[in-house]
Amino acid sequence: MYKDNSLVPSEAVRLAALGLLAKGPRAYADLAREIRHFAQRIVGPSLELLGPSLELFKVEGLIEAQNPKAPNEQQIMLLTESGRTELKRLMTANLRGPMGEVNKLIIALKLNFFETLSPEERRIQAEVLEEACERELTRLLDLRSHHAESGGLLVAWLDHEITEIEGRRDWFRRLRNRSN
Repeated sequence: MYKDNSLVPSEAVRLAALGLLAKGPRAYADLAREIRHFAQRIVGPSLELLGPSLELFKVEGLIEAQNPKAPNEQQIMLLTESGRTELKRLMTANLRGPMGEVNKLIIALKLNFFETLSPEERRIQAEVLEEACERELTRLLDLRSHHAESGGLLVAWLDHEITEIEGRRDWFRRLRNRSN
């Protein structure tokens, strides 16, 4: 049976929380604020990104309070071993569908927490991101060839998008080569 290993939008919040805690303990309120700030600066306000709360991550055993008796906003949150395992799963998961705003957020999060991966895992992830750009290029080049004769603003815009994605693909290729 085929199993889809790609991230859904709500997992971006999970990736953000676990990745931030992998960098070090954070106060509950600061963690929530950092997640919201990062996500909103990449994609803006989004209902798609209303993921599970930090409380759910505690119930799932992914994070824990260093001082559980303190009020939530004063608790210092730590990443558990289960949280580290989940972070690795999220960091090595594929991207879903075309390169939309949520995928851009997931890429930014993966790059922000890239150091949590081994050198081989970093190389593989750079390759996965490069391949995602290749798929996007294939899709846009096909659309462009279909509309090439009509010219106009659509073709000009597609040329702009294609150039941008080619640059992104080349950047990931260089990242992959550095990770070897």
